[in-house]
Amino acid sequence: MPRVAASREWSLDELADAYAYPASASVGYPAPHGAWLRANMVSSLDGAAQHDGRSEPISSAADMRIFGTLRALADVIVVGAETVRKEGYRPARAREAFAARRKAAGQTPAPVIAVVSASLDLDFSLPLFTAPSAPTLVLTGAAAPAARVRAAEKAGAEVIVAGDGPGAEPERAVRALAARGLTRQLTEGGPRLLGQFVAAGVLDELCLTVSPMLTAGSAQRIAGGPSVEVPSRFALASVLEEDGFLFTRYQKL
Repeated sequence: MPRVAASREWSLDELADAYAYPASASVGYPAPHGAWLRANMVSSLDGAAQHDGRSEPISSAADMRIFGTLRALADVIVVGAETVRKEGYRPARAREAFAARRKAAGQTPAPVIAVVSASLDLDFSLPLFTAPSAPTLVLTGAAAPAARVRAAEKAGAEVIVAGDGPGAEPERAVRALAARGLTRQLTEGGPRLLGQFVAAGVLDELCLTVSPMLTAGSAQRIAGGPSVEVPSRFALASVLEEDGFLFTRYQKL
């Protein structure tokens, strides 16, 4: 298990190798959900997932390099509607540094963005919907407001029904993306969405940056929402360190 402190800036190739998806992610996974879902989150020492509503104040340059690398390795980035609104999400971009790696893996030049939303209360005039390299996906439920579904589709988004109620069900959402060949899955939260994935038992890996900062206050943890009956046990897969920041990777046992 690698435990590496940085004596220099890690190259993008080194980070891509360190965070590579398991080999079987290229062809899909067997039951239960046919994909590899990893989460990438940052937390302060006192458990805050954000400061003043955003994650950037507790992040670092190295954290952002890993953030970009994880995006560049994924087929799809799954994000909650609230995070889209708060963080000002834009379409994922193709990056020349990862072009050859993605081509060799049979991936599109840039990952697809998939937004999870029950209400579809989203600004469909944003570039995320009007100017992506591939249509943005919206994961929702069969009871989602019909007018908002039509608005999403009119804006060019592809709406995927992955639940019988108003919202998407976590396992069905993961399966629906996998059925489209999007098996290397990355979620960047927010905390409520991550909590739903944890409670449903579909999270395979957590990439957690531990920020050497204290925030106090009442900020959310990295996961919220429904609790699990028995805590899920994950195994430490790797640790990197730079300037007091710990970049950990845990995989489900």
